[in-house]
Amino acid sequence: MSQRIRTRIRVEGIVQGVGFRPFVYSLASRLGLAGYVGNDVDGVFAEAEGPPEAVAAFLTALRADAPPMASIDRIEAAEIPPTGATAFAIVPSEAGGERRALISADTATCADCLAELADPADRRFGYPFINCTNCGPRFTIIRGVPYDRPLTTMAPFAMCERCAAEYHDPANRRFHAQPTCCPDCGPSLRLLDRDWQPAGTQAGDRGAIARAADLLLGGQVLAVKGLGGYHLAVDATSETAAATLRARKHREDKPFAVMVPDLAQARLLCEVDEAAANSLTSRRRPIVLLPRRPQSAVAPSVAPGNRQLGLMLPYTPLHHLLLAAVGRPLVLTSGNVSDEPIAYLDDEARHRLGGIAEAFLTHDRAIETRADDSVVRVVRGRESVVRRSRGYAPEPLRLKSPFPRPVLACGAELKSTFCLAKGHRAVLSQHIGDLENLETLASFTAGIEHLGRLFDIVPEVIAHDLHPDYLSTRYALDLADRDPERLELVGVQHHHAHIASCLADNDAAGPVIGVAFDGTGYGLDGTIWGGEFLIADLAGFRRAGHLAPVPLPGGAAAIRQPWRMAASYLDAALGPDAAPPATLTRHERMWPGIVTIGRRGINSPLTSSAGRMFDAVAAILGVRDEVNYEGQAAIELEQRAEPGETGGYRAGITGGDVLVASGADLIRAVAADLAAGVGAGVIAARFHNGVAALIEDCCTLLRDQTGLGTVALSGGVFQNLLLTRATVDRLTVAGFTVLTHSRVPCNDGGISLGQAVVAAARTSSR
Repeated sequence: MSQRIRTRIRVEGIVQGVGFRPFVYSLASRLGLAGYVGNDVDGVFAEAEGPPEAVAAFLTALRADAPPMASIDRIEAAEIPPTGATAFAIVPSEAGGERRALISADTATCADCLAELADPADRRFGYPFINCTNCGPRFTIIRGVPYDRPLTTMAPFAMCERCAAEYHDPANRRFHAQPTCCPDCGPSLRLLDRDWQPAGTQAGDRGAIARAADLLLGGQVLAVKGLGGYHLAVDATSETAAATLRARKHREDKPFAVMVPDLAQARLLCEVDEAAANSLTSRRRPIVLLPRRPQSAVAPSVAPGNRQLGLMLPYTPLHHLLLAAVGRPLVLTSGNVSDEPIAYLDDEARHRLGGIAEAFLTHDRAIETRADDSVVRVVRGRESVVRRSRGYAPEPLRLKSPFPRPVLACGAELKSTFCLAKGHRAVLSQHIGDLENLETLASFTAGIEHLGRLFDIVPEVIAHDLHPDYLSTRYALDLADRDPERLELVGVQHHHAHIASCLADNDAAGPVIGVAFDGTGYGLDGTIWGGEFLIADLAGFRRAGHLAPVPLPGGAAAIRQPWRMAASYLDAALGPDAAPPATLTRHERMWPGIVTIGRRGINSPLTSSAGRMFDAVAAILGVRDEVNYEGQAAIELEQRAEPGETGGYRAGITGGDVLVASGADLIRAVAADLAAGVGAGVIAARFHNGVAALIEDCCTLLRDQTGLGTVALSGGVFQNLLLTRATVDRLTVAGFTVLTHSRVPCNDGGISLGQAVVAAARTSSR
């Protein structure tokens, strides 16, 4: 008898719900090995016995040939005595102990399932819940770990005989695929009216889809239950339908996302390069922000006045079937009224969306976890996440340095996320929304509890923003008050968290020159920061420079009404003789009063915010003097900029230890060009180039002072592609190494990760 060895193996990472056990079983069978494989709270455990060369090949293939959805963090192997076993088996899951197994994100329908979906001879032909080991719902249906059907929302659906046979057949693609189902035993569709009654005659799933398509083609608004919540859908080519949805949803200007069936259709609407195509077709299926083609066949109200469209491809079988039935692009936007979280429970959808949608295309599989669509864009050939949610969450970010104690980071107020961190892993939550109402706060707190249970993370450190009125800060303080002996509070300044988030995104520790440009952040001096140059590492920072502060006339009113910032900046730039430009004459009567309250500091806190400076220029140029959503004025100013313009304005920089850059200099140049008759598009481009030059000048001065040659760019202002490209180009030519975001958003959606790594660095240093 030839020599035999037996090896005990532990595999950690995203290895549950991705077909890893069937893969191991098939691999072992092919190599003639005995042993077993199973799931537990850590991931996958296995033992393999056979000839040494076969066991070695087995260990190599575990990582090299792993299923496409798997992501392996670590493989441990130890030789143990052989048992003489002759067969290999998948054994029952083990549920005891501390949970460290990772949860897969929801994944777009695979090519094999799509082929079955379209095959009239297949028993799952036209079945809107088709899935297999390589695709389908994951995070949004999971109630606990290990990942087995009883701990998902598929538990109520007992598998029929044929599905059970596939599930237990090692040669089948659905071997141990937990959401396996078919028309005989799985979820089913229903088309309901506003009163939650059957809407018209419909025969089964295909009948419901056909009737839903008729409603969409008739210009009606349809609520569609997806993976992580309800969407609102209309025909994207119908102006009446798009305008109706916009009015009912109370979403005045913010663009809608559009779903198209394939890449060919995407290219008819937008410019799609190779990197964008990879994002569109990835298993994550995010919304991808793309340059819009002239005369693209979508209604004006889909993305009013916007040079870009947010496109996505179908990621569920239902989407594929519905798009095929309609034969046109569909608006597919979050099922909510503006500023509310997406509806995901059937009862809340009925009550919250009943005034918006004429009908509901719904089903009887429950959604366990709410998750919006993710949003990305391509920057310099690399995917950059704008909103990280479905398809990405809750897959963790693995960091080089471990967290010495488990951390909960509570994030900021806008674009809220939270982060739970332990060991080498940071689990960033799905996008929650703006923490400005009870519904979103409830989603935030429920999400913390759910992810904490799934990953068995019990925090010992609570990180939070310094702003005392943020609901996330209040939550952190209240949580710590309940157990002050066990929980340590760590307050993290907003812009330091931005830079730390960028460092973590790039597996860097610093120190760096951090450029944090955004709209609002609570400063250490009690003013509103937002145009910051920091010398920072993960543990700390110093404020090395900033934009010269100006008053924020009327406080929050100036954020909603950028013309107030125009008044403040023009007063700073031109003094008492500054009058409203012709673009703002409708505010002429209120102008002197706004300037006066700014000068006197009456409800007019000082701000160094770069975002407010962009608002001011947008108002001066007549682009936008009032906004309907956060960042609208700056977004539209970027849209207006003339692409070929290379000229730029210059800003003066004063100071020694702390540099002060004069935004008023840029405003003065903007006003002068406007008075000279220069076009708004040229001025907008020159302003963007001027901000990039200001950043380069400040970073160069700080390099001279500190010797640091790496710059980290973070904050919502760097969602501006024109500014980011110009800044990175300038800094690179000047010899800097430039860090930007890719895995987490540069906006406040990435703040929680920054807070977590800062808290870890501080507790580690103690």
